[in-house]
Amino acid sequence: MNAYKKILAGRMLLLAGMSAMALPSFGWGQKGHDTTAEIAERHLTEATAKAVGELLDGKSIVYWANWLDNASHTPEYAYTKTWHYKNIDEGIAFDDAPLLDTGDVVRAIPEQVKVLEDPRATREQKQLALKVLVHLLGDIHQPMHLGHASDRGANQVSVKFFDRNTNLHSVWDSSVPESGHKWSYTEWADQIDRATPEETAMILQGGPADWGKETFDICTEVYRKTPDGTKISYDYIAEWTPTVERQFLKGGLRLADLLNTIFDGDYRSARGAAAK
Repeated sequence: MNAYKKILAGRMLLLAGMSAMALPSFGWGQKGHDTTAEIAERHLTEATAKAVGELLDGKSIVYWANWLDNASHTPEYAYTKTWHYKNIDEGIAFDDAPLLDTGDVVRAIPEQVKVLEDPRATREQKQLALKVLVHLLGDIHQPMHLGHASDRGANQVSVKFFDRNTNLHSVWDSSVPESGHKWSYTEWADQIDRATPEETAMILQGGPADWGKETFDICTEVYRKTPDGTKISYDYIAEWTPTVERQFLKGGLRLADLLNTIFDGDYRSARGAAAK
């Protein structure tokens, strides 16, 4: 009986491992998307928070932060699959990258903003645009979402995370953030949402194309330092955790700024302070 239990347990572990390997890689893991949305929510003006709450039937933007990763795999929203990333192969400049007819994360963000600002858009259209926008502000700050088309955004770059075989995209989705800090998303927000007004003004400069280029530059460095076959350990986590923290913070502050600009007519963005 004990031998049977051992065999059964072994089979269950094998199946669990196979299931894990079969899972697709998305943007930041849920912790990253929740943290980005939580930081944004803390910076919404009263008028914006009220408008967003009414549009989302009382639910927060954190509630919807990870929704699109699942929705994109349903027939109804399959058209959004390529909106999560902008793939740029090695040796191609950001501005020279071919454009997909189905869209990408850099172009999808202003498209959602346009819907939210359109007085002719229906409530349902605005609800969807808001849910999508919240998610994409996380995706555009995940370095591997500006990865190479040839390796599917580093999904085909094999690495070893300590003793576990995985891929570079998956490592950046969740493994590095979760290893850097064992925090809840609210604890992440508590600890990293501490930018000075001057820092905030600098972060808010530019728009989606600038933010995408910024992430692309980080991605290029990640590729350089993590070739196929790399064994990732403590030193890698220590080196890249500050980048993860910074990307979460940028995504949250930029999302809040976009939403405040859309929903609060009295809002004055801090981005102008950087020019003074």
